[in-house]
Amino acid sequence: MRTTRSLELGTGLFVLLGFAALFFLTTQLPGSGLKLGRESGYLVTARFDNVGDLKPGAPVSMAGVSIGRVESIGYDPRVFKAVVTMRIQPRFNEIPDDSDAAIQTQGLLGGKFIGITPGGSETYLKGGGQIEFTQSAVVLENLVNKFFANFARRGSDGDKPPATEAQQQDGNGSK
Repeated sequence: MRTTRSLELGTGLFVLLGFAALFFLTTQLPGSGLKLGRESGYLVTARFDNVGDLKPGAPVSMAGVSIGRVESIGYDPRVFKAVVTMRIQPRFNEIPDDSDAAIQTQGLLGGKFIGITPGGSETYLKGGGQIEFTQSAVVLENLVNKFFANFARRGSDGDKPPATEAQQQDGNGSK
């Protein structure tokens, strides 16, 4: 009787710890929306033609160092571009205003983040500033579709492969 009670308590404690760990991990995900207090820093925007699957909460980095987070992503119907608002940590207050921002991928199939490459200007971005030079996300599916479309078009044009050197010497090369 005593062992079954301790087994039940141990199992219940294990399940409770599992739920606590799961809750902790979900609050740490980018874009979970659960924030403990107001984050400090200044807001900067950038406009992109395509943000791919960039999400709010994604990192913003310079030289591989995280300097902020993506605050929000919206759409500007006047210029038909996505507007990304980034919150930059206050200690990174000397980012040249001619810097460029690119949406990059963490690894081959990893999540998206914004990488900022510094410019050479003597003036710096301030709160409410905008990064003018941007590079949109490279969407892997679009690249694969273009490759196969080009491959299919080339095959339907009747293009024959070039003759090998041996075929040209024998005079059997077809052109």
